[in-house]
Amino acid sequence: MKRLIYSFSVLLAFLSYFPVTSYGFIKKDTVINNTGFKIKTIIIDAGHGGKPSSSVGHFSHGASGEYSTERNVTLAIALKLQKAVEKDMSGVKAVLTRSNEDDVSFERRAEIANENKGDVFISIHCNSLSDRRVSRRVGTKHHKPVYKTSLVPDRSGKGVLLLVYALKRTREAENEIKRNQVEGESELDGGALDPNDPITIILTNEYKRKFRQQSINLATLLNKEFVETDGRPSEGIRDQSIYVLCHSSMPSVLVETGYINNPDDEAYLNSEDGQNTIVNSIVRALTNFKNEVEQVSK
Repeated sequence: MKRLIYSFSVLLAFLSYFPVTSYGFIKKDTVINNTGFKIKTIIIDAGHGGKPSSSVGHFSHGASGEYSTERNVTLAIALKLQKAVEKDMSGVKAVLTRSNEDDVSFERRAEIANENKGDVFISIHCNSLSDRRVSRRVGTKHHKPVYKTSLVPDRSGKGVLLLVYALKRTREAENEIKRNQVEGESELDGGALDPNDPITIILTNEYKRKFRQQSINLATLLNKEFVETDGRPSEGIRDQSIYVLCHSSMPSVLVETGYINNPDDEAYLNSEDGQNTIVNSIVRALTNFKNEVEQVSK
């Protein structure tokens, strides 16, 4: 009974950490919340990169357009975003997962986010469509048409897309939350928390639920800025199995800023005006998210 009472008191203490907001289709719930939580650190992840600085881990060079590469575009946007966040969001530090052309493994990106105790993780990417198969008639044989199939570039994609981690990777997210959130509060129990202890399981699930709700909320705010303020086409918000999203123990959104293999989008993504517009949209969404989160934690 003493253990149960203690566990319940610890749970209440942990629940007070979480700001709660509504997400349109997610019902707003009520929890005890009086910790004055503040967003202090935003992790900015420039997707992909050039030559890996390490051979350990998983890497990807990303997509390419007619004259530019995803890895260069994402770095340019991330560097601008870091400056804008620290200039326009008072008291907030922006940490980059990479600041030069060297690639950083998926694993290391998540580690950087967690080591810096990030409150939000934003991963910047460019989208691309695979070549499509096209068949054309090239003649006849035995009175029957003969077709030849070839691959041609598909440049039909356009606009932004927001991604949050897929629920099928829940186990990975739980493990990261245990390591970076629940165990980080071990002083409440005088030592490392037992991962099989009921209170640890409850706390982990609560963190997971809140982080997912907050990720969807942030993605919704981002999408609103891109569409309603900038007039960009959008494919909306989707779940996807992405390593850095489920291994970053915080609200996380991957922003596909445009289709680099679409000529119009490529020009936009490489222009100063286009990059600045993208950065300003993200900063407005982050500011609105910060205000919402900190308002409900008062």
